[in-house]
Amino acid sequence: MFDPVIAPSGTLLGLLQRGRGDGTLHALTAPRPEALAALNHCVLRDPRHDWQVENRSLYYARLYLDLNGELDAVEAHLFDAEDVLDTDESRTGLALAVLGHLASYGRRDALELLRRYAAHGTNWAWALDELALRDDDAGLRALAAPVLARFPTDPEGDAELAATVRDAFEPRPWRLWAEDPRESVATRVRAAHEAGCFDRWQRQMRPAGPRPGWSVQAVFEWAQQGIDRGAALHVPAARCLSAVAGPEDRAEIVQAAKDGGDGARCTALRYLADGNDPDALDLIEGAVATGSTLVVDAAVDAFERMRSVAAVDRARGWARRPDALGAAAGRVLACRGGAQDRDLVLAALREAVRGEGPDAPTLWTLVDGTGRLGIACAAPVLRHVYRETASSHLRGRAARALAATDPSFATGFAVECLWDCEETTRELAARHAETGDTRVVERLRRLAADPAEEAEVQTAVRSRIGPEEPAV
Repeated sequence: MFDPVIAPSGTLLGLLQRGRGDGTLHALTAPRPEALAALNHCVLRDPRHDWQVENRSLYYARLYLDLNGELDAVEAHLFDAEDVLDTDESRTGLALAVLGHLASYGRRDALELLRRYAAHGTNWAWALDELALRDDDAGLRALAAPVLARFPTDPEGDAELAATVRDAFEPRPWRLWAEDPRESVATRVRAAHEAGCFDRWQRQMRPAGPRPGWSVQAVFEWAQQGIDRGAALHVPAARCLSAVAGPEDRAEIVQAAKDGGDGARCTALRYLADGNDPDALDLIEGAVATGSTLVVDAAVDAFERMRSVAAVDRARGWARRPDALGAAAGRVLACRGGAQDRDLVLAALREAVRGEGPDAPTLWTLVDGTGRLGIACAAPVLRHVYRETASSHLRGRAARALAATDPSFATGFAVECLWDCEETTRELAARHAETGDTRVVERLRRLAADPAEEAEVQTAVRSRIGPEEPAV
């Protein structure tokens, strides 16, 4: 899947793509056709950079409800010929998740679309998972025949069915079908379930990787084999090293950290850093200077995991370095530094935004650290990150930092955060938004009464609504 193209943050489309609360507020005041066009664009072209962790489905479903939006565009997208050609679940996953939420709100057209797609669509398993949470037994039983027809009645088809049943995210349909009164359905599903359980047991009995009795060198070789196959195994290899290495092996491990192969060097650096070895920091600095990209990344990661006073002191000396180690030092100080490190953390935050933009991965830690250290003069940078980032998770972190640094947060961004796509951001807003704004009180009441809202958000909402203000 290609990275999505995100519209400017000042446009309706850009706000909706980011999942910002202002997106909903602007859509509700925009001409309805314009708002629906922007909403459909987002749902049919997933705007998330990491669609597996960022939330948008409930946010978009609520907007469909508020706009009384039709689902014709979603239906055309799901049943387009491209559905057969592009089988990546990210093409249709967001649309199916939105339909799932709409079905839970009572939209019958969304439920029927999910049923049709589960019977005929390529990403049918996702649709079935949505239905498993929302459909009744009769609706699910009606899907048994079309779903089972996808698997040929030959050894290959039976094996594929067994794997599907074994790995099903929501087991309810399969359990229901195993008790189906139609013997042809129940027998086949039960056989697939038994085969899947047996396969899982066989895999558990054939573990791959290190075994008792391995030597330090054997662990290094295993880590290198992983690199040769394109899999970085130095993290589990370092854990294995903790089990097999003794004091007499330290010299060999230190030597590997200095000039070993990539697998051995990465493993040794991680092992020594996790054990707070007295030479670890010097070895990390040397690895950043002389190692390959893989070794540099492993060394920086190992350094960021260190919790010792010596590591924080070294970070203060490295923080102004213009390289990966300098950036890591800024993140270490953001996590574990003290009040005396505020200027260094602020400088790292500004440099990251200036050099890499509002979506730089390093900002996650730096934004958190800015809030932790209460760096009030960082508020303008945090506001910029909040407005511009395409990551709803990073925006939520920026909002949390603003709550700790910006006195205007409660009457500003906290209000729009009540409509944000991320539940953690809505929870933050529910605790901070100034109730003098009539929109805030009405939104809090609506969130408290919404059965689809997360429990943590509703708990925060109810902490703000007194007994004299029932959530109705």
